[in-house]
Amino acid sequence: MEQITSLVQIKGIRDGLLASFLDASWEDQCAALLAQIDERSAFFQGARLAMDVGSQVLKVNDLVDLRDRLSERNVVLWAVVSESPTTEKTSQLLGLATRISKPRPEEQRQFTNTITDETALFINKTLRSGTRVEYPGNVVVMGDINPGAEIVAEGNVIVWGRVRGMIHAGSKGNRSAFICALDLSANQLRIANEISATLKPQKDPKPEVASINSEGRLQAERWHTG
Repeated sequence: MEQITSLVQIKGIRDGLLASFLDASWEDQCAALLAQIDERSAFFQGARLAMDVGSQVLKVNDLVDLRDRLSERNVVLWAVVSESPTTEKTSQLLGLATRISKPRPEEQRQFTNTITDETALFINKTLRSGTRVEYPGNVVVMGDINPGAEIVAEGNVIVWGRVRGMIHAGSKGNRSAFICALDLSANQLRIANEISATLKPQKDPKPEVASINSEGRLQAERWHTG
């Protein structure tokens, strides 16, 4: 199994995840991708996936079959980047994007001017109870974090919504990491090894950012999003 999954590399990009493949048959590449998703099914729940398939020549049935199998796993295939004109036309015929753009600085500043790398995982949905997301970088959620949901990130966590679950930023010990949300009513916040008390829901919530202050304590203060 480890040999199969090594055929695919998956990393975070602005619009979701990007899968890149080593040279192998299309069947083996598909098997490697699906095996890696099955191994970390909670991480991939609701993910938007783009693929760089290199020079693979793919027909409609190839991509439709994979798209259906991804959909069964709650993963959305939205883009296919290819050096093959045939594959590119097939992708366009199926309504898939064939270009992937990197984030521009002004787009990144919509959230915060501190996030500047390309390793952010973007989640365009609410995380419900029982969902756990782990990521070796920054995580941006366009939705709520419901009670019973968890995010564990080695970088920063930004939530364009209400947080009532658990968030752990800087999970590998990064004490300069931070957590931002429009409503920070979390069950628990953690940054590095610092843990907050339970935060009570606010009657008139304001955007807040939680970080470790100069005294080494986790604190939340007003987040100026403009």
